[in-house]
Amino acid sequence: MTKKWFQIGIVGIFLLSLALRFWGLERFNTLVFDEVYFAKFGNNYLTHTPFFNAHPPLSQYLIGIGIWIGSHIPFWHDTVNGLTGSLRSPWSYRWFNAITGSFIPLVIAFIAYQLSHRRSFALLAGLFTACDGLFLVESRYALSNIYIVIFGLLGQWFLLLALDNQNQRRSFWLVLSGISFGASIATKWNGLWFLFGAYLIWLVAWFIRGMYSFPSPKILFSSSSSPLMLIGQGRFFCSEWFRKLNEEPQQVVVQTPLQNLTQLNVFQMSFYLGIIPALIYSIIWIPHLQLDKNYGFIAVHQQILKFHLQMGGNSPKVHPYCAAWYQWPLMTRPMAYYYQTAESIKEPLPVMGPPLPSGTGKIIYDVHAMGNPFLWWFGVAAILFLVGMLVSQIVSYWVKQKRFSVPATLSADTWIALYLVINYAANLLPWVKVTRCVFIYHYMCAVVFIFLAIAWFVDQCLRSYYRTLRVFGVTVTFIILAAFIFWMPIYLGLPLSPEGYKLRMLFNSWI
Repeated sequence: MTKKWFQIGIVGIFLLSLALRFWGLERFNTLVFDEVYFAKFGNNYLTHTPFFNAHPPLSQYLIGIGIWIGSHIPFWHDTVNGLTGSLRSPWSYRWFNAITGSFIPLVIAFIAYQLSHRRSFALLAGLFTACDGLFLVESRYALSNIYIVIFGLLGQWFLLLALDNQNQRRSFWLVLSGISFGASIATKWNGLWFLFGAYLIWLVAWFIRGMYSFPSPKILFSSSSSPLMLIGQGRFFCSEWFRKLNEEPQQVVVQTPLQNLTQLNVFQMSFYLGIIPALIYSIIWIPHLQLDKNYGFIAVHQQILKFHLQMGGNSPKVHPYCAAWYQWPLMTRPMAYYYQTAESIKEPLPVMGPPLPSGTGKIIYDVHAMGNPFLWWFGVAAILFLVGMLVSQIVSYWVKQKRFSVPATLSADTWIALYLVINYAANLLPWVKVTRCVFIYHYMCAVVFIFLAIAWFVDQCLRSYYRTLRVFGVTVTFIILAAFIFWMPIYLGLPLSPEGYKLRMLFNSWI
């Protein structure tokens, strides 16, 4: 792929994301789901109204900035409401989220490119992210989860850029990485897991170096050293099909900045990814504490912790859409953010009040916070494949060396697999111990690494010497695209017949 076509592809992905997020942004002239909190909180900063918030304040600052800018733009004010505490148009409190969410597919594409320097991998990662429903829904309303993800991903991307540079340029990117991680945590506390993933992959790199001398940044990647070849030889799945995945008979120089991880010492990690995030997190609290003087810095954190501990367990009695962490990867319990019915499509869009009695509404308006089912399911399979690939390498080397060990030289794709698996686990497994009611949107920080995993797998298929694997990669891609189009009406809140709605609700637990 030429640089020109890569740039065209990136621009196309951004324009697609932008169009989907801004199309019909004012469709529901009301507060949708947690807009009843975050849109109001953003407006409270503009009206200097003190309030208590159960999360750090950064996302509400940004929504408030968006409201202020939007109120000074002389268009898109055809519909207004006073639900935020001031007379505002829905567009004014949603547009900043929409434009921010449009950049997430690009940031994921840049991370993919920085990991591998493969343009095809980057474009696939960006395209798959743009075709996810949960990120689309969260970007179209004044909610906070978009900001956790984009700041956490920026922290990861800047860290990779730092690893690819030296001296002052490395320090510059490390400072930006620390600032981004701090901003992610200052949106919600679970943004901390992005930083946790960065520390884990760094510790793994030092663990490997402690066992062997660290490999050169450039490694010859051939069919004889490919981790996929090891699997294909029967050391994991005993399948000839997997062996063909990367058997093109040529040598290619492959490198990844992850191979430079041990160039970062304890001082650099502690300062750039420890002190700086903590400092940024603390500074971000200053405007809120000046507005609400009921609690100091420590007291407000005690109140937030108390609030979350009192939310109760994962029971429908607490909230009908509670979903434990193990339900997220297979998407067994998505959420309805908005649901209303109407007699006909010509009626004004319903915004307030209960839906019509069952069976009387002929048109359904539903906004469902759910991912692209096939993207998520294929992604889970891809991450399990990567886990198997890593385990197979360890087992194979263990058999050869007669002791527990890892190969002294890891290929670039092995490093990429480690990066994706570790960061996915870092953002998912901490939820195992959480007993309060949690929801599917808490999975957003982990699922981005699922998107990268399936993009990596499809890219390997499309680059294969074998036609069967190339066809398989194309088929997976078109299934994901088709699924996104099929479920798009419930992402955008488009009118559906009862039959069309039921057709998209594959399982009763989705309703």
